[in-house]
Amino acid sequence: MCRSIKTLRPPVLPEEATEEDIRAAALQYVRKVSGFRAPAAHNREVFDRAVDVIAEATAELLAGLEVRGAARRAG
Repeated sequence: MCRSIKTLRPPVLPEEATEEDIRAAALQYVRKVSGFRAPAAHNREVFDRAVDVIAEATAELLAGLEVRGAARRAG
């Protein structure tokens, strides 16, 4: 488990996660899975693309989640 990735949904995060929060979590995930804090130049493109894809999937997940006892967020 990557301890530096925080939960990004209410009620743990009282306000809606920002794009910056989502991107930071995606970056931490890619760093953990790849084993690279910063990739070498020849891996930069695939590393950055993975962060983009994971950030997009995370935003979609958060937009679609229904938290019991809370109204569904528009997204």
